[in-house]
Amino acid sequence: MSNQSVELIKAPIKKELEEFEPKFRASMKTSVALLDKITNYIIRRKGKQLRPIFVFLSAKICGGVTEPTYRAASLIELLHTATLVHDDVVDDAQKRRGVFSINALWKNKIAVLVGDFLLSKGLLFSIENKDFQLLEIVSNAVKEMSEGELLQIEKARKLDIKEDIYFEIIRKKTASLISSCCACGAASAGADIETIEKMKKLGETIGLAFQIRDDLFDYEENGSTGKPTGIDIKEKKLTLPIIHVLDNANYADKKKIINTIKKHNENPAKVKELIEFVKDNNGMEYAKMKMHSLKEESLNLLAQFPDSPSKESLKELINYTIERKK
Repeated sequence: MSNQSVELIKAPIKKELEEFEPKFRASMKTSVALLDKITNYIIRRKGKQLRPIFVFLSAKICGGVTEPTYRAASLIELLHTATLVHDDVVDDAQKRRGVFSINALWKNKIAVLVGDFLLSKGLLFSIENKDFQLLEIVSNAVKEMSEGELLQIEKARKLDIKEDIYFEIIRKKTASLISSCCACGAASAGADIETIEKMKKLGETIGLAFQIRDDLFDYEENGSTGKPTGIDIKEKKLTLPIIHVLDNANYADKKKIINTIKKHNENPAKVKELIEFVKDNNGMEYAKMKMHSLKEESLNLLAQFPDSPSKESLKELINYTIERKK
């Protein structure tokens, strides 16, 4: 996402995002010096702020930004950051977005405790302000994210994912969070249940397209190396391009694909061969078709809302979701 396109998307909510910064910092405040040092580190290395952008744009589309909108964005950032910190421990990841992870700098025990702290901060923050509707929406998303990860791990062991299961995994794992951003934005603006549900569905559809775009990166040439990454294959993750090819392959090819993922997933030559096979058998084309279909569905859902600069920005954000290069 180029800086120019980010600024254009943020334009209708620029003031709100600036005001959000100190409010989010305050929501993480603690009297424990070590914890304060770590939360400051987390704030400094934040990414593109996609989740708060979804919250604020959704609120503006559904009536306007209120004080609960800022709290909704903070709650989502707190709970999402908690899950990322825990994920890095589970994956033994030393870096996230090119910056050292909490577990790399402060070790696993501290990282787990920091994740727990952020989670409880988010829950208490909502209870103190009686934001029960927002808390319910976001807690559901965290539950779904955990279920999605576990379902993926279970299926990776058996390598028996069909397309419907794949969509169930990514709906829970990725789409539920974007869905909760849009639903919280609408709820914080005082929208009725029907509108909140419509926004929730919109976020879910965008989230599904977002994850398919992520899965396609595995098969595309990496800018720095000029080669496909093949990370999902190395991690034995079955994503849409490979699932489609498996569904349509003959018995011998199917056996060969499964064998490569199970036994040769660390062999660069075999992984490259499998990536080429997926490309030659329309795996990527099929995934792109599904992604574009989800994009159209989300634009149709958005079209039901009144025209405004925020609606235009959300439209741009949907386009960015599938056109981004990383």
